[in-house]
Amino acid sequence: MQSVSDANSVRRETDGLTAPMEFDSLPLISADSHVEEPRDLWAKNLPPSLVENLAPELRDGHSPSGSFADRIGVENLQRIDALTRSDDAVEMQSMADLTTDPERRLAVMRQDGIAGECIYPTMGLYVWNAESREAGEAACRLYNDWIFDRLERRSSRFRCAAMIPTWDVGAAIAEIRRTAAMGLAAALLPLVGTPEYNHRDWESLWNELDEIGMPVVMHQGTGHSMLFYRGPGAAVANLLATQSMAPRGATLLATSGVLAAHPDLHFVFVETNASWLAWAMNTADHYDRAFRQYPGWVRPELREKPSVYMARQIHGTFQYDPVAVASIAQTGSDPLLWGSDFPHAEGTYPHSRASVAEQFAGVAEEQVARMVGGTAAKLFGFAPEVSNTPV
Repeated sequence: MQSVSDANSVRRETDGLTAPMEFDSLPLISADSHVEEPRDLWAKNLPPSLVENLAPELRDGHSPSGSFADRIGVENLQRIDALTRSDDAVEMQSMADLTTDPERRLAVMRQDGIAGECIYPTMGLYVWNAESREAGEAACRLYNDWIFDRLERRSSRFRCAAMIPTWDVGAAIAEIRRTAAMGLAAALLPLVGTPEYNHRDWESLWNELDEIGMPVVMHQGTGHSMLFYRGPGAAVANLLATQSMAPRGATLLATSGVLAAHPDLHFVFVETNASWLAWAMNTADHYDRAFRQYPGWVRPELREKPSVYMARQIHGTFQYDPVAVASIAQTGSDPLLWGSDFPHAEGTYPHSRASVAEQFAGVAEEQVARMVGGTAAKLFGFAPEVSNTPV
């Protein structure tokens, strides 16, 4: 996730920019947008015996990311309220007022030039910190029912991820089947699995997802503590360490044979940026080749280089990552997914089109079209009219 200062710098640089004509008509689909859950969503709807075993963020309704105004900025809050409030509507008091209201979201998308959104939880990202399997499973089911009712079923422009309980593989598969039948778009798994994702226990899960055709999404910071360091410099260093889980996880999926065994199964690493992809591909290929001179070191010995599987099935989302864009010759454009990170202050709202124009300048239109919406439309199953008709 970009720092607020960097994001504001990008906004200053892109203020007043006009997207090139060939970009102006491209439909933008954000591969990374969020909903802010009501603070009492879990505490109000689950038995107290389960609530007490949830992470504090779900149990107490306390967002570690700060208040609505802190996250989106006072100026943007006033802009969105004025844009979306009708004469008889109440003034927005919380992020939930905006992000769970379909009409308000659509009004913001219309203003920002966004055709569709892939939507993830906010406080729900802490669900895998639950102290008991029963509490975690109940919290996932509750959120999935809630997000389907609030957004998924309201508009084809919203494609929402289902939180999958991973304490037991059988329960995970059951929730995948249930939410896929409902129509939710993707299976949200923790970025760090327990056990790690090369373990044989996960094979039945990969088989199920492959058969259903549901992509896996893994948001940064899930399944592990984000406090790697404390003291001077810790905030930025912790963010870098958190995002480093993406190349670790992607490489493990490639070198363990998970991707080779399931060539149609895609993994989207959300809000991790994407410039690590080129480094991970190059490094994994080098050591895969170098270590084969030592008998038994490389297991399994796959037919293709790790980078082949990663380019085919691994994706990373980013708001502003010029290094990733500059690395297209190494990675290809299909692994790169642009996202606005709405409604967070470090996102690209309300200058998404200007930001896209600035960072993709000089890139072939066909490649840009895939990165800013085409690939996301395929992965998350957006209806054709989302790209073909105005919001």
